Amino acid sequence: MMNFNKFNTVKTIYWELDTMVKCPRCGYENNDISVYCENCTYPIKNPQTANSNNKKDNGWNISTGKKIAIVLGIVVIALLLFSFIYNSTQPDNKSSLNVISADEKVQEGSNYPYQAHIIYNGTWSGKVGDPNYIREVSGRGDESYNLDCAPWDKVTMVIEKSDGSSNELKIELLKNGNVVAENSTTSSTGSVVINYNY
Repeated sequence: MMNFNKFNTVKTIYWELDTMVKCPRCGYENNDISVYCENCTYPIKNPQTANSNNKKDNGWNISTGKKIAIVLGIVVIALLLFSFIYNSTQPDNKSSLNVISADEKVQEGSNYPYQAHIIYNGTWSGKVGDPNYIREVSGRGDESYNLDCAPWDKVTMVIEKSDGSSNELKIELLKNGNVVAENSTTSSTGSVVINYNY
């Protein structure tokens, strides 16, 4: 019996050196490294949690603040990359679309080479421009319009008399200052059409 008491004393000392965890079911005090209660076999810890507590930090376990900083860094880099690509694909001011002011003057930097000339001593109305983006015009006497058509666009001009006169109605389409198409009529109810493909 003496040996048995010595064994119990050693066992008690061993248990006292470790921290103890109480079983939530039966209240038995178990060793800290126990996954299941030694008395009732109720799970005390998740086995994965118990194993990970004993492992040394391997470098992948980083704080939440560092994770947020990494994600924000990636987002900032993505935004900078997007803005660089977006800005490098935009046209500069000299190659921008045509801007026509209220007095029908084309501002600097226009890439639209077409101009419509209506030559008539009377009132007229019609449509000019790209067939998909037609512009209605009307006036009295000779007029010129800068068209917002690119060099590769199809250009349409349809002008008709509004006053019933037998005077000649003539229209001209200019590209870069040179006449590329023209048409005319003297009919009192006539209309004149130009369809031009580059």
